[in-house]
Amino acid sequence: MNLLCPICSEKLNQRDAQFVCPQNHSFDVARQGYVNLLTVQQKHSLNPGDTREQVLSRREFLESGYYAPILDTLITEAGQLGISGEILDVGCGEGYYSSRLADALGAELTGLDISKEAVRCAAAKYKGKRWLCATAAHIPVEDGSAELLTSLFALTLPEEFHRVLKAGGCYFQVLAAEDHLLGLKGIIYDQLHFKEKNTVPELPGFELVKSVPIRFSFTVEGKQVQNLFSMTPHVFRIGKDGAERLRKTETLTDTASCVLNIFRRT
Repeated sequence: MNLLCPICSEKLNQRDAQFVCPQNHSFDVARQGYVNLLTVQQKHSLNPGDTREQVLSRREFLESGYYAPILDTLITEAGQLGISGEILDVGCGEGYYSSRLADALGAELTGLDISKEAVRCAAAKYKGKRWLCATAAHIPVEDGSAELLTSLFALTLPEEFHRVLKAGGCYFQVLAAEDHLLGLKGIIYDQLHFKEKNTVPELPGFELVKSVPIRFSFTVEGKQVQNLFSMTPHVFRIGKDGAERLRKTETLTDTASCVLNIFRRT
């Protein structure tokens, strides 16, 4: 999968520990092995994306196997489709899902995230993969590069995803359902408000192959309660009373409810 310069969009070529384009824009390979292709103009804050604390909390939670049914579903469905080409994971986080998916399929992987802390963590742990700090709005890879694009609990950008996928390539989208983590929500919010949620959207340039519900229960204790909370968007919305209730929660049994939508690029 060839990389593109985020400044001029020309092809990047690797020279030792640098990627350089014909216009001599250069990007170093960091000590951990990732490449930062996020320009200052593409940032909306000094350090966009997840913090180091959030990244480490998610890693500890995921590697404990609580969300293994999601990973198992990804592997099963990709295997049934016979996918073995290059995978592009947009919003890869610390790399838990896509690194294991690529290994199971014997496929090459490029993962990108806007959080430098996330890709630094991924690159340090999962060697032999390519990790990029970059924006999903302008993915720095050539047109038609990926056989499979994954975006798990992350943004969907149909036009850009269509550009980087091969003709007939697949897009795996995982979205949280309306009843996802109701146990956690019941602790951190005084009242629960339900909105109708479209978990099988129509995407221009794609046809829906299938939609696979994923639903399972799990129990967390001690620090893992906080880890679960830290990897959700609720960390930005919790109030003082909810934070105090969460602090006092030692054990939580909850249900993960999401859907895997499999689209094919038309």
